[in-house]
Order: sequence, then C-alpha cells, then structure tokens
Amino acid sequence: MGPVGNIESCRKGHGPDFPLKEALELVRAALREDVGPGDWTTLWTVPPEVRARGRISAEEEGIICGLKAAELAFGEVDPRIAFRPELRDGDRVRPGDVIAEAEGPARGMLTAERTALNFLQRLSGIATLTARYVEAVRGTGAKILDTRKTTPGWRPLEKYAVRCGGGENHRMGLYDMVLIKDNHIALAGGIAEAVRRVRERMGTDKLKVEVEGRTLEELEEALASGVDRVLLDNMSPEEVKEAVRLVRSRGEVEVEASGGISLENVRAYAEAGVDYISVGALTHSAGSLNISMDIYPL
Repeated sequence: MGPVGNIESCRKGHGPDFPLKEALELVRAALREDVGPGDWTTLWTVPPEVRARGRISAEEEGIICGLKAAELAFGEVDPRIAFRPELRDGDRVRPGDVIAEAEGPARGMLTAERTALNFLQRLSGIATLTARYVEAVRGTGAKILDTRKTTPGWRPLEKYAVRCGGGENHRMGLYDMVLIKDNHIALAGGIAEAVRRVRERMGTDKLKVEVEGRTLEELEEALASGVDRVLLDNMSPEEVKEAVRLVRSRGEVEVEASGGISLENVRAYAEAGVDYISVGALTHSAGSLNISMDIYPL
C-alpha cells in the first residue's frame, strides 16, 4: 500500500527527519525498564545456540510508523539480529500485511520483542489517528496540527508520527514560537500589553507571534496588535466562521482553531475557513495500532 498525506519527511523512516538520538535514548531506557537484571524466562528456556526468524504483522488497518525504533530495540539487545522492514514509515497497512522480518539469535529476539512492538504500536497509533483527521478535512485547505500535549520525553517521536500521518507540527516546545494564551494575557494586563512586551524583548529572533482569542472583542485587540496568527479557542464552527470573516477583512493573518474538536466536527471547522486546526488528541488520546510478532525456530 502507498503512503498517505504529506509525509515525504518520514518516508525513509531513518533519514535526517527521524529523531534518531532521542529514539535511541528512549529505546535504551525502555529496555532497562523491561529487562532489568535479566530476561530469566528466555535465558532459562531457550538454549543460546538457537536461531529464529520473526515476522511482524498488522492486525488492523492503519499507518505504520516507528520502524527504526523497532530496529534499534533488536540491535541494542543483540547486534547480530538482522531487521528487514517490508514497508516504510507512512505506509498504510491492512490486517495480515507483513511489516518487517527479523532473523538472528532467538534469545535476543524474544527479549527485544515487547519493547520493539511497544514503539511500533504507539507511533503507528498516532500516525493512524492523524491520518483520519487529515482525511476528514481533505479538500478544504485546512492543515491538521499537533500540540504540546505529548508523553514526557516522547515528543520528538510523537511529533514525527504526526508527520507520518500527514499532519504538521505546531511548535516543538516553548522556545520556537510565541503563543500568548489566556493566562499570559491575564498576568500581562491584556492582549495589547502582552504583545507589546513580546515585540520589545524579542530582539533579532523574529519568532512567529500567535495570540489566543475566545471572543470577537479579544480577536479585534489581537489583530490591532499586529500578530502573525490568531488562535480561536473553544468556539463553535459558526463562531469560527464569523471570526474568519473578521480576520480576512484585516489582512494576511493566519487563523487556527482549537478546543473541542473531534473527528465528528473537524470538517465543519475546516469549512469555516481556518488555515490550521490543532488537535491535542493526536498525541494524548491515540490508541496503539494492533501489531503482532510471531517467532519461529530456524
């Protein structure tokens, strides 16, 4: 099956876009957590000379992501294990499709199996959910974004999975974009004052400035302050449509909708004319794709 969405950045699965350093750190931590002082079941039941072949298969339809992380898990346990992907990150699978095969010392394959599958299932689940949102807004011009609602430590991988599902990343952290939200506004003394302070102190960094607006009045103030993007928070599709008309009448300012958005209503928000729709559920509520591994002696 072919890839979905705009996922050229993850098609090779191990190119410069894949967060290799972060993935390796996470894989090593996961193996330490799982193996501890030893995989006694495997060590006490399987002779060291036994070799095996493993086949990783999809049990449900979805988008594959995390093949390199799975390969790292097997390689960390035993570098003699040969991992051969049959697909690439971003490919769509159906039940029964073979995703990858591995061959080598049986002990290492058994010990690495669960860690490899955990990464593959989790990241594929995020890519799959993202692809559903992307498909739901297809043809509208709206782009699906993730948020910072990620698993601590997993953000680079989870945002990579969003890209593999055809979505785009919002900001990676607090450092690569200014997003003035309700709490900032309250503590700064208003939208205009918050934006003024940002512009005054930004210097030469020239980060994009986005302001959250919950009412048309707040939106008016944000537009008057000269922001780059407005975030329409927890508005209905009808309210968003009215807000978009206001923004478009004031010039080239990007519009993002967020809050209370689901697969059932995301198209209504897209058809309201926004440029972006940010969905925290892509990472905080994605389930794991059902993927299994069968291991056979050689």
